[in-house]
Order: sequence, then structure tokens, then C-alpha cells
Amino acid sequence: MANITAAEVNKLRQATGAGMMDCKKALVEAEGDFDKAIEILRKKGQKVAANRADRESTEGAVIAKVNDDATQGVIVSLNCETDFVAKNESFIKLANDLADMALKYATKEELLKADYNGITVEEKLTEQTGVIGEKIEIGGFETIEAPFVGSYIHAGNKIATVVGLSANVDGAEEAAKNVAMQAAAMNPISLNEEGVDQSVIDKEIEIAKDQLRAEGKPEAMLENIAKGKLKRFFKDNTLVNQDYIKDSKMSVAAYVKSINGDLTVTGFKRVALG
Repeated sequence: MANITAAEVNKLRQATGAGMMDCKKALVEAEGDFDKAIEILRKKGQKVAANRADRESTEGAVIAKVNDDATQGVIVSLNCETDFVAKNESFIKLANDLADMALKYATKEELLKADYNGITVEEKLTEQTGVIGEKIEIGGFETIEAPFVGSYIHAGNKIATVVGLSANVDGAEEAAKNVAMQAAAMNPISLNEEGVDQSVIDKEIEIAKDQLRAEGKPEAMLENIAKGKLKRFFKDNTLVNQDYIKDSKMSVAAYVKSINGDLTVTGFKRVALG
């Protein structure tokens, strides 16, 4: 049997994040061959991943990042099975690493194929599945580009948002963060009325008509009253039309214009766990 030193075990632990005993067992099995020991740990991860493929991964960490010139933002959700793992320091570090990397890629598929310290991101997730013993996967992946992009991560890394503004002006950073907080808290379905799917509009009109019929309103009046209710739906559920959470006397659009008269919100993305 190879004489495995504590230094070798620690080196493998630093490289893989696996526990001390798992690292020692892998090195013993590999007869001290470092690369072979890594491969043994990865194969263990593959077995665990296969066994847990049907598990729900509704916990995790949602991370938002913005590039250096604040023109691009990304949200990545690294999902796991339990809140205990989601709060682990190494798990949150991995989520942050992946979000930093994601700024270079347009899709989740591209990120999964990207290099992470000599292996693909997909292989790294499989490796960590073996280390932690839970299903680990990238859930949400969203990107945005705009003249100015800001972000917000809700406490506990459960929700993250990115918001695009039409210009990089004085106050843009604070405005973008405040609108991103709004999107996190109020969960709008779209930026504005134009972004609401027609099927959603049709459904809301029918719901309103059914309610009005139940109230005994004449059939001839239903269409106009339902359209009035639809305006309320847009106000409550589209970001720029919502009441601004820090000052309900103005809409989000009005708040942004209070920062700069020409400033508008161009888009947003939101990812939440569960």
C-alpha cells in the first residue's frame, strides 16, 4: 500500500473540496497517484448524480453579477436539495465563481461546457455532487444588456434581479438598484403592457367578465368594465407601472424619471428559488 501523507490528502482536498477521509481513500485506491485519485472522486460523483437524478433541487444560491462597465448583467442559480448545503461557504463560493464566469457566455449550455480549472463546469458540478452527496445543478440563467445595468440579491441568496436603464447618468447606480429591489419584491410579469402575453390578457379579461356576471352586471357593459380592470392588472403586474415601493405616490417609471427626465427602464430579469 502506498504511504499517503497528510500533505497529499490536503492537496487533494483543496483541489476537489472532498472530505479528508474520502480523499485519503481515493489516494489509497489510486496508490498515491494524484490524477487517478481525482478521477476516482469524479466517478463517485457520477454515481451519486445518477442515483439522485430524480431528486428535487429547490434550494440553493441565486447570484447576480454585473460587468466592470455596468453594461451587462447575469443571474445564475446554483441549485441543491437542502438549505443546509445552500448556506455552506464553499457552495456559495462556487455559485459566485459560476456567476462571474457566466458574464462571458450567452446560454446555460455554453457555461456548462466552459473550463473550470481544467474540467468543464458540468464535470465540476458532478464532482461536487459526489463531495456533498446532493444533486447540484444550474437552475436559472438569465442575461441582460443595456447602457447601464444594476443588480440586487435578496438576503439569503433566494432571489436575484438585474435591471437595465437607458443611460449611464448621475444617480443611475442607485436607481437601478432600487428598481431591481422592486422587481425582487413585487415579482412583475413583464416590463410594461407590451410585454404581457396576449393569452394572459385574454384570460384576465375573461376572469373579469365572469366576476362582473356574478355581480349581475349587464352583458353589454362587461367589455368596457373588464378593460378597466385590465388597466388595474397592468398597474399591479408590470414593472414600470407598479407603485414604487419606497414612495407609493409615484410609479416606478416616474421614480426613474425623477432621477433624470430622459431615463427609462429598458428591461429586467428575475430568478427565484423554488
